[in-house]
Amino acid sequence: MRRVRPGAASRGALTSVAAGDTYQDYEEPKDLPRLWHVTLSVSGDKVPLPELRRALEQLAHDHPFLLTSRYASDHAEIRYWEEARDLHDAAAVALRLWGEHRQTAGLPAWEIVGLEVIDRETYHQRIAEGYGPAPATPVGVHPF
Repeated sequence: MRRVRPGAASRGALTSVAAGDTYQDYEEPKDLPRLWHVTLSVSGDKVPLPELRRALEQLAHDHPFLLTSRYASDHAEIRYWEEARDLHDAAAVALRLWGEHRQTAGLPAWEIVGLEVIDRETYHQRIAEGYGPAPATPVGVHPF
């Protein structure tokens, strides 16, 4: 059985333990990615609904974690899960999403008017308490 000095495991070395032994110095790394539920709201000048639907469907294809898009001719709401180290990283990605996909997906030149980023635990707590989107909300692109 190979034993490594304490603290070596946190530097990437392997540690063997006998059955039933525990490794007391082990700590879960604090910078592991977590899941964040993102709601991005955008708004702008009216656009034809079929054109907007096609663009949102393309965005869903380009960004496979997109759960639900709801839209009207002058605004849309996008909900999805983002994996990120912390809230700041998840929000930064969300704030770039619309602009980075605008040309490739054919999205309208709308501005971001709202952003909510919550951790997975908070999302599930809201659902359990009856707040937030109904769990039966269908995945995909839908009109408001």
